[in-house]
Amino acid sequence: MIVLVTGASGFLGQAVARTLVASGHEVRTLQRRPSGVAGVRDVPGQVTDAALVARAVDGADAVVHLAAKVSLAGDPREFHTVNVGGTTTVLDAARAAGVTRFVHVSSPSVAHTGTSLAGVGAQPASPTHARGEYARTKAEAEIVALGADDPGMPVVAVRPHLVWGPGDPQLVARIVARARAGRLPLIDGGTALVDSTYIDNAASAIVAALDRASEAHGRAYVVTNGEPRPVGELLAGMCLASGVRPPTWSVPAWLARGAGSAVERVWAVRPGRDEPPMTRFLAEQLSTAHWFDQRETRRALAWAPAVSIDEGMRRLAAHHAAS
Repeated sequence: MIVLVTGASGFLGQAVARTLVASGHEVRTLQRRPSGVAGVRDVPGQVTDAALVARAVDGADAVVHLAAKVSLAGDPREFHTVNVGGTTTVLDAARAAGVTRFVHVSSPSVAHTGTSLAGVGAQPASPTHARGEYARTKAEAEIVALGADDPGMPVVAVRPHLVWGPGDPQLVARIVARARAGRLPLIDGGTALVDSTYIDNAASAIVAALDRASEAHGRAYVVTNGEPRPVGELLAGMCLASGVRPPTWSVPAWLARGAGSAVERVWAVRPGRDEPPMTRFLAEQLSTAHWFDQRETRRALAWAPAVSIDEGMRRLAAHHAAS
């Protein structure tokens, strides 16, 4: 197939584009920066540019839409413009171009309301109750995407949870940087049970959703390794694999949530140059269980993860040793 991948300069987008190329597909990418993926044709630009999106998708058979504004803080209008408006623009262009399958990459945060999610499947996306502008606008975007599902263009939504791996500039890099600086606390001792997804598994699940779009369409699927671990154990593994001492100090969840709310108020007035050190959403994520029943995902997508968490940690350590 000819596949357009939006957001292929990001960690997960790059992995998806590489997996598609390795599978023999012709791949185009649309994002603001060069994708850095060998064997693809980059189309520089933004998903909010309707004319550019139309040119990029012309002649494509399928679309994998990953482009989004991802941050813990920022202008609500920008989140909405990119995450909701951009998704609408890509869907409209895909339908006009005769695209025959569409995978929308979402997030489990679209259904997170501040309490634990333990052993559940893909709960309904809730723009009203999701925490933070990213989650709220991604929830709205997922609803828009699945609302465009029809027999002519089947749409599948995939929600990879806590994607990590070698070269990760987001989750792993920030965890390691904060641990090195002594600014990474455990919340309530780091005992909350959480799922995560090794990068290769997340990419292969998205490609599987593309392959199975005709059978799995019209629904959202949470994707994880299916190996829930205490969040403290997961953080320690990433730190040790990167040669950094794991966090040992802990703060109560109530205190972290209060501090996160205060930081959000300050950031709204005087935003920093990087991500805020804590937000209420982040405190909730680190102190509540997030693990998911994977049986329906694996059945519908005819997919299973190939890389375990332990093997992923070994690969992360090897990457750090070689860099």
